[in-house]
Amino acid sequence: MGTAVKKTISLPPDLAREAETVAESRGTTVSAVIQEALRQSRATRLKNGLKQVQGYWSRIAKQKGLLREKDLERFLKP
Repeated sequence: MGTAVKKTISLPPDLAREAETVAESRGTTVSAVIQEALRQSRATRLKNGLKQVQGYWSRIAKQKGLLREKDLERFLKP
């Protein structure tokens, strides 16, 4: 990971207990649990963003009648 930046965060008691329980069950630290949760959150945000972009271009393609790969090939030919 290289270098780490230390941050102080506040958690509600229930989330703090849950993070501690998860860390203990995995044999890791609370910090590692929080890091993994943030990585999963980032991955979900990126996936949702990709789905939005795919949806946008899918709508544009349908509007232009590009429903199959052959339609796209015809559209892209000069």
